[in-house]
Amino acid sequence: MKGAKPQLVVDNGAPVIAHEEPAPDWMNDAAQAEWRRIMPEVVERGALTDLDRGTFENYCVAVGRVRQFEAMLKSCEAGDFLKISRAQAAQINQAKQLAAELGLTPMGRSRKPMRGAKDDGGGGGDLFSLLDL
Repeated sequence: MKGAKPQLVVDNGAPVIAHEEPAPDWMNDAAQAEWRRIMPEVVERGALTDLDRGTFENYCVAVGRVRQFEAMLKSCEAGDFLKISRAQAAQINQAKQLAAELGLTPMGRSRKPMRGAKDDGGGGGDLFSLLDL
């Protein structure tokens, strides 16, 4: 792609999710478990806004599916192994991409926060901290 990169504008006016919320009922158990595991951290860092809710939900669903596929692999027939492995690999990639967007990766946590989140000196950051524009 040629040309100048677009200027990133952070919407500091977007409402930050300031308290832990329960996982949606429509999620499977594994996705809900990931939601409960990660939600306290993203709330503490101020890294999640109302606008990011769909991305966060999709991240939890992808991780939940990875775990479901892993359970399926333990008991699948030899002919199903490749099909299930490919589906799992696709969900792993999806989860990795969404985790990066949400600042849930080690690199994302090491960046300085851009929003008014608490900074304990140990990194932090939010979903925009991964973009180096």
